[in-house]
Amino acid sequence: MDYSHRPKGDTDAVSRGPIVNTHVHLPPNFSAFHTAEDAIQIAAAEGVAAIGTANYHDFRVYSRFSAAALRAGVVPLFGLEVITLIDDLPGGGTLVNDPTNVNRMYLCGKAITRFDPPIPSAARRMATMRAASDERMRQMTALIAARFERTGMDGGKTDRHIAASVAERCGVPIEWVALQERHVAQAFQEQFFEEVAAGDRAGLLGRLFEAPTSVDTADAVAVQEAIRSNLMKAGKPAFVPEAATSFDEAYRLILELGGIPCYPILADGASPICPFEDPPEALAERLLGRGVYLAELIPGRNLSEVVDRYVTVLRGAGIVVMAGTEHNTQRMIPVGPASRGGELLSDLAREAFWEGTCVVAAHQELSTSGKAGYVDGDGRLTAGFGDREARIRWFQVTGADLINTRSAARTQA
Repeated sequence: MDYSHRPKGDTDAVSRGPIVNTHVHLPPNFSAFHTAEDAIQIAAAEGVAAIGTANYHDFRVYSRFSAAALRAGVVPLFGLEVITLIDDLPGGGTLVNDPTNVNRMYLCGKAITRFDPPIPSAARRMATMRAASDERMRQMTALIAARFERTGMDGGKTDRHIAASVAERCGVPIEWVALQERHVAQAFQEQFFEEVAAGDRAGLLGRLFEAPTSVDTADAVAVQEAIRSNLMKAGKPAFVPEAATSFDEAYRLILELGGIPCYPILADGASPICPFEDPPEALAERLLGRGVYLAELIPGRNLSEVVDRYVTVLRGAGIVVMAGTEHNTQRMIPVGPASRGGELLSDLAREAFWEGTCVVAAHQELSTSGKAGYVDGDGRLTAGFGDREARIRWFQVTGADLINTRSAARTQA
């Protein structure tokens, strides 16, 4: 396929494929879904053929996700997301795919297969990352609780209280809960709404933030986001720095779990676009230099023309591209990816995202069977193909057969 010259008007439905999504967060990670089964039920109702996870730290809910997907005729793709810090960027540092934290890179792993249980080396890495994250959430929770107490509200909430509440809400053991900033912000927003009358909220929020606020105090999600941005972000009173996970360590973890390293693109989700990602030609070169052959967009935060530009450039460089929705807030959106404002994806983008999803599905299936996947255990592209396009095409066809077979079974049922 020549992505540099593919006309936007191409209507080849077979090449575009069905609806696919390779990046959602499942409960007990912070999520718009109530349960893992809820995610599959909604995806199946929307006609989604394959859906991929991107959870942090704990993957034990994936067994429930997989069982629900099997019943629904949806292909489950297993993944993870890791926050890394890169210390070898030119000039001492730059914004990568986080608009506020220099040198911080989000890195994803796709098609992980050795997570239940992980091999010992991966288990040790995961335990170290989890412990550091849990301690950070403990400290941030304590700082916010102290601030609540100083403004005359109950300051007794702890990270353990919040984790127990999340576990009960999601129907999972508390050990599966790896608290995130959004969990903490939601817990304090709910407490705030319980303790403070509607007419008094704006003034008290101003005291909490030590600055006037224009947030809609009737909107629970808006208040949660205000708590995060005014108290928990860098430079704010409840901010605690993250423990450094190096890119190399995260990259190795993904390979140890049997997956493929994947770079999540922010693009014009930040304004201006982060220097690491701009222009896309430079991004492609940087990713290939780090052994990253997959990339992913969350099109809902991007203009359609920006999506197409990144797809064209990265795919032209031999980087397979996918798309997801995150679903990592309480606002429920369609599972099928769309560009900013709900604009439909172009045929070019849909074709690329279908291709990328098929490659990931094929890798997962082959790796599970003990066969060579898209990359090997060192992150190198699998050998035995004449060129990169032959490799991509073979994995696309293999993955498409898998997804289409599962979809056909759902239709017949």
